[in-house]
Amino acid sequence: MVIGLAALSLALGLLCTPLARRLALRTGTVDRPGPLKRQRAPVPYLGGLAVLAAIVPGAAAGRAAVLAPLGVATVLGTLDDRVALAPWIRLAGQVVVGIGIAVAVPTRVGGVAGWVLVVLATVVLVNGVNLLDGLDGLAAGVVGVASAAFAALLTGDGRDLAVSFAFALLAFLVFNRPPARIYLGDGGSYLLGAGLAALSAYAWAPAATAVSPTWAAPVAGLCVVALPAAEVAFAVVRRVRAGTAVTSGDRRHPYDMLVGRGWPAAAASGAYIAAEALVSVPAVVLAGTGLGVGWTALSAVGLVAAAGAVGSLTPGQAS
Repeated sequence: MVIGLAALSLALGLLCTPLARRLALRTGTVDRPGPLKRQRAPVPYLGGLAVLAAIVPGAAAGRAAVLAPLGVATVLGTLDDRVALAPWIRLAGQVVVGIGIAVAVPTRVGGVAGWVLVVLATVVLVNGVNLLDGLDGLAAGVVGVASAAFAALLTGDGRDLAVSFAFALLAFLVFNRPPARIYLGDGGSYLLGAGLAALSAYAWAPAATAVSPTWAAPVAGLCVVALPAAEVAFAVVRRVRAGTAVTSGDRRHPYDMLVGRGWPAAAASGAYIAAEALVSVPAVVLAGTGLGVGWTALSAVGLVAAAGAVGSLTPGQAS
């Protein structure tokens, strides 16, 4: 069944991405060059619609209810692409998405505490992937690797969803690799962040993982999503130190700093994807051993050190 889901999601991604590109061009849903943009010409958005269509088989094969919050995330981000929603509207929408995920994927953390954790994870990961989506192939590549890691970590419904995400993003990268012919847009980055939140919830769900003891999958899952979560933390630190609103944009993400130092954009994206693999693969392999917790802590320290080394924790203009 897994092989069939993988093939179907890959085929749907290859079919739907060009259709989404055509729709974006016809409706004028394009990302135009600007002070915080790296492209020099308009690029179509709406890649998120193609990814959403491609993950339907994996979601429908298990808990189809998870499609509701994932769809809401896509709609919310697409609206933000079109009309630039106010920050409080975006946050409220992300909370709604988180509540939907908490309903669709109950965790072993019972009561209100479980819901709060899922909602917080959703808000952090939606914004984390959105911050990552700054170079061709970057966000899709990172989340694709993370989805593959979750596919190895989870069983049942969670594995089905993870496999669909991994192969949907593999198909999307055919068109999103440098130079990108289509972008995820906020609709796509919100979808990917919500997808990671759902997969993280599966890691916390009873009897839904391929590893034991019970704490192993949650700890490994934290490591798998560490990169997008860290991107949020770095941005908050940087903007607080600069005395600006945490919702303001800047060009001091670690990938911006690498490009500013002369790295080709494709190399910077590749470095991020490699970093995601470096963090998540050992986390899955070591899950269930005493080394798993140590690797998670070491990964967190390594990400902070790397961000500091390239100057991404300090305010100012990207070099």
